[in-house]
Amino acid sequence: MASEAPPFWWEKPDWRAHLLSPVSWIYGAVAGRRMRSAKREKIDVPVLCVGNFTVGGSGKTPVAIALARHAKQQGLKPGFLSRGHGGSFGEPHIVDPHHDAAKHVGDEPLLLAEHAPVAVSPNRAAGARMLIDKEGCDFLIMDDGFQSARIHIDFALVVVDARYGIGNGRVIPGGPLRAPVLTQLLYADALLRMGDGAAADAVVRQAARAGKPIFAARARPSDAKMLVGRRLLAFAGIGHPEKFYDTVAEAGGKVALSRSFPDHHVYAEDELVELLSTAKAADLGLVTTAKDAARLRHGALPSGFLETLSVLEIETVFEPDHTPQRIVDETLEAWRRRRING
Repeated sequence: MASEAPPFWWEKPDWRAHLLSPVSWIYGAVAGRRMRSAKREKIDVPVLCVGNFTVGGSGKTPVAIALARHAKQQGLKPGFLSRGHGGSFGEPHIVDPHHDAAKHVGDEPLLLAEHAPVAVSPNRAAGARMLIDKEGCDFLIMDDGFQSARIHIDFALVVVDARYGIGNGRVIPGGPLRAPVLTQLLYADALLRMGDGAAADAVVRQAARAGKPIFAARARPSDAKMLVGRRLLAFAGIGHPEKFYDTVAEAGGKVALSRSFPDHHVYAEDELVELLSTAKAADLGLVTTAKDAARLRHGALPSGFLETLSVLEIETVFEPDHTPQRIVDETLEAWRRRRING
């Protein structure tokens, strides 16, 4: 669904959203009932969920990576739980970033695996047990899965993109929401507002009225020097590619041309040939996201493609910078309370 998110989801509700309202109501009722009534399996270690209210990109994965880094600094051994979008493993699998391909495990798990062990599985409880038993993890971070209601979450951090917010505020298929906002807020422990913009103001106010802490962060290029002054063809298959193009400009590159693809897009060889030939004809370099680069690994690439390609990595910067420690600490405290209360 995320890879096919229609543009009208991110605009003021129009006739399409209104026409789909009955289906959205049914979808929202089912999703809400699942969140309220599902039996959540309790895991033996703390579980921190990094989720969002909507489909599409909100910057969850860089946030999860940043939180894992801070967990390590606090003496913990974190592991990631992921469903693995587009992956083909039915049983729990520990990701090998050097040999696994995105078509088998998903693109985001490959990025996460560069920082901590990752278990991909539709059954997150089974993945959690594998991380604990085989990898010795004592702190689990779920990348997405906030609405899945499969395992008990000790701390649910919901990431909201300040530029896009919750779109038109409608539930799938009339909008991008995975369940009604008020239902989701019941299970959120805090909101993280990513970036600048007013689109998230309304949901942030709702969360504040519900007594939820509001944190702030932004994405920052981690190696901007390589792009300074260069003319580029930027391409991306992510939820909101415009954010990536803006980040390239922030890093000092000039986006002379851009090509946008659906989220989690698997590139065909002819598409890569077209990108390379267009870039060469216009005397441009190629630049893409780390997530797209993960999907290009272990695949057949046109001759000269890698030599032309730059990969722009981003990192999450929290404001203030002690926010990650607070989130990890509150997760640990919630887990201690859970153990005492049974």
